[in-house]
Amino acid sequence: MRFVAITSCPTGIAHTYMAAEALEQAGRAAGHEVSVETQGSAGSAPFDPAVIDAADGVIFAADLEVRDKDRFAGKPFVDVGVKKAVADAPGVVAAAVAAVEAAPRGAAAGATGAAGATAPSGAPAPAARATSGAGVGTRVRQWLMTGVSYMIPFVAAGGILIALAFMLGGYEIALDRGDQSANAYFTGLFADGFDAGSREQWAGLLLVVGQAAFGFLVPVLAGFIAFGIADRPGIAPGFVGGALAVTVGAGFLGGLAAGFLGGFVALGLARLKVPNAVRGVMPVVVIPLIATIVTGAVMLVVLGRPLKRLMDELTSGLNSLSGSGIVLLGVILGVMMAADLGGPINKVAYTFATTGLATAAAASGSPVELKVMAAVMAAGMTPPLGIALATFLRKRLFTESEQQNGKAAVLLGAFFISEGAIPFAAAAPLRIIPAAMLGSGVTGGLVMAFGNALRAPHGGVVVLGLVSSPLLYLLAIVVGSVVTGLAVVALKSLHREPAAQDAAAAGAGSTPAAVSA
Repeated sequence: MRFVAITSCPTGIAHTYMAAEALEQAGRAAGHEVSVETQGSAGSAPFDPAVIDAADGVIFAADLEVRDKDRFAGKPFVDVGVKKAVADAPGVVAAAVAAVEAAPRGAAAGATGAAGATAPSGAPAPAARATSGAGVGTRVRQWLMTGVSYMIPFVAAGGILIALAFMLGGYEIALDRGDQSANAYFTGLFADGFDAGSREQWAGLLLVVGQAAFGFLVPVLAGFIAFGIADRPGIAPGFVGGALAVTVGAGFLGGLAAGFLGGFVALGLARLKVPNAVRGVMPVVVIPLIATIVTGAVMLVVLGRPLKRLMDELTSGLNSLSGSGIVLLGVILGVMMAADLGGPINKVAYTFATTGLATAAAASGSPVELKVMAAVMAAGMTPPLGIALATFLRKRLFTESEQQNGKAAVLLGAFFISEGAIPFAAAAPLRIIPAAMLGSGVTGGLVMAFGNALRAPHGGVVVLGLVSSPLLYLLAIVVGSVVTGLAVVALKSLHREPAAQDAAAAGAGSTPAAVSA
């Protein structure tokens, strides 16, 4: 059989391409042809229509809304999360085969859903949002992750630029000049000419550009949540609602509310039965206009003030943490970063850190939000580094392919790509995940105890120079990695298959014939 597949993940870096490779390999192993369109951070090259026409079925392995999903209308499909494709690509391909075999013959016969059940004749095609085969919780997560995925580049660019500005000009670069903010001061200064030989002006330039990037964070989050819900008609109300959330001080929570509100208002309007004469202007004029008015009014009049109050209380509570309280917060965030290695729990912790970073990155000193960012990044680096260490310490516990993956995991972990641990977790989740959570929790707690602060939201070793007390930060990562590595060795040693134990006892090779999953 021939299949076309779409893969996407919130960051569009690791899971997207790992799932694509896994599906292609699983398809070849089963005697099928799987062509994949990766909708990742580097963009995507859409399928040629002829490729889609020739396909027997479709595989959606995505945590985000699939772009241009209507291209696949009428074809049997399976709809799973991207991690499912990474962990069990043969199972996903087998489910796609079953969906094709269960589908009625003929284009008019209907479409097959994710569970393989056949929709009755005349039912909406798979492209219809209400029939994607995903539950409510999955749909909400996809919408949220769509917003987060588009937000991350703004956070990364803004955070690193502001951090570099502080490296060049010190914390005082962000201080007000009389009755002018630093941003207004440098903007006016640059209008009269830029002195390329002035370190202060270079620092000011980086600060202004970084703050501009951060200024889009909440509107982009809201706009693309609404986009995930209602497609293009949701963008305008989502962006405007997000901008108003910033205006009233509702921050990140306001952005979430505005995104879902704008998206559902636009979706509701899109489903109204209207005369054909009006239908053509609905998505371009009517829906954005009415949805933007409704979303803006609700944000300003109804939701703005209570959400601002809630954000103020959350910020105050976070800043009041000290001693054991802040160490416990670091442990919790560390455990979350390793709980699903780039999945929803990991992204909740990361989004919590990056949105706090957006409010504190331009402040002097080391606010708690910057410590949270430091803890989250260090804890995310620990799982692949620790598992790689385990493959070096006890090679015989791992297959030859796992040993090769361990070498790659060193590089992935060093650059804060937690997904480097996924191949190991997919093979032995009950051994690897607890060990990773233990090590990451230790790292998160140590970072908080050491008082490390970080103004950059990504990069791993690349941004080490932007961390306060970098040697202590490295120590926390090393300690957590060692804890993870030793825990992996211990757990895998306890659960080796008898055949593997016999082979090891007999000295038959450096890797056992079988290792327990």
